Amino acid sequence: MPNTLLEVKHLKKYFNTKAGLLHAVDDVSFSIAKGETLGLVGESGCGKSTIGRAILRLHEPTSGEVILDGTDVTKLNKQELRELRRKMQIVFQDPYSSLDGRKSVFESIGEPLVIQKVCKSKAEYEKRVYELMETVGLAERLVNAYPHELDGGRRQRVGIARALALNPSFLVLDEPVSALDVSIQAQVLNLMQKLQKDLGLTYLFISHNLSVVKHISDRIAVMYLGRMVEFSDCRALFKNPLHPYTKALLSAVPIPRLDVKQERILLEGDVPSPVNPAPGCRFASRCASCMEICREKQPELQEIEPGHFAACHLLND
Repeated sequence: MPNTLLEVKHLKKYFNTKAGLLHAVDDVSFSIAKGETLGLVGESGCGKSTIGRAILRLHEPTSGEVILDGTDVTKLNKQELRELRRKMQIVFQDPYSSLDGRKSVFESIGEPLVIQKVCKSKAEYEKRVYELMETVGLAERLVNAYPHELDGGRRQRVGIARALALNPSFLVLDEPVSALDVSIQAQVLNLMQKLQKDLGLTYLFISHNLSVVKHISDRIAVMYLGRMVEFSDCRALFKNPLHPYTKALLSAVPIPRLDVKQERILLEGDVPSPVNPAPGCRFASRCASCMEICREKQPELQEIEPGHFAACHLLND
């Protein structure tokens, strides 16, 4: 892809548990172009947040490559990784737990500037913090406020300002609006889109809310139990989903029209355990169209239509 900023190749992240090896992320590959938003969706526990953390090496990948602007993040030592962190940051799901309750708004936003030693004077440091507050729409009167004195929307704006402090080019947005009220969600989403346009940012937007992902994403990747099952342009995926799991997800999105009758696809059975998964398709036990080969062989992600990829034996020629 031209102008690729991030390229993830065969990323795996396994965790050792008492029950066995937990396959949180299992051989996932994708790329994101500069200025693009890639939406990553799926049920809770599918591995989407683990992908975001593994890309930033908040979780050390088990194997695979993560290439950010030509640099393989997985091969950097501690000092090199610290320097690269200026280019990649994260906004967490819960704005309250991601902030230090003992630090004021001013201290929280300015913390990355102190750690990376980017300001030459106290005046420059203070000026940068106030600039960031203005950028994310925080009033100056809140500069000495603490997290417990703020509502969820303002806390998340503090988290966004902190992530922008070092002028990164890539942001992982890990369900950044799921803990907020609906009206505040819209404000924060509009802010993220404005920041992307003004600052030329690239996003990996992680969410379980398909309506939100549709609103903000250019392309969408669908995850199921550690594997990517579909990858497509946003419009193509919503217009013509190919994988049975994606179809079931989209059927659960309410349509606010009385004249449109929506057929709901109900998935039966429980989600299989990601610990020592059985061979074959991870979705086989819940798929109404499951064939014998589905339980024996893992389907590979392949291009079914131009730019539209899916991993399903039903789509094979």
